[in-house]
Amino acid sequence: MRAIAVYEAKNRFSEMIAAVEQGEEITITRHGAPVARLVAISVASSTDPEQRQRVRGAMTDLRRRGADMELGCSLSDAIQAGRD
Repeated sequence: MRAIAVYEAKNRFSEMIAAVEQGEEITITRHGAPVARLVAISVASSTDPEQRQRVRGAMTDLRRRGADMELGCSLSDAIQAGRD
């Protein structure tokens, strides 16, 4: 896996896509810190079954917790408050 700075990535995007199509993973960095990873779709979509189960469990837990919560105002008021 190679790392490329954001400014370099935008100038070499086509080259990076070609490398990813060949199976390479590229980490994009900003000021030396990783901010994104470019991988082929086939790699990104082949997630670990255990991870899928953990995500499914987390989503179920969030839905259960949210079912008992009240906003204390209308939904439109809550959305507007979040924008302020």
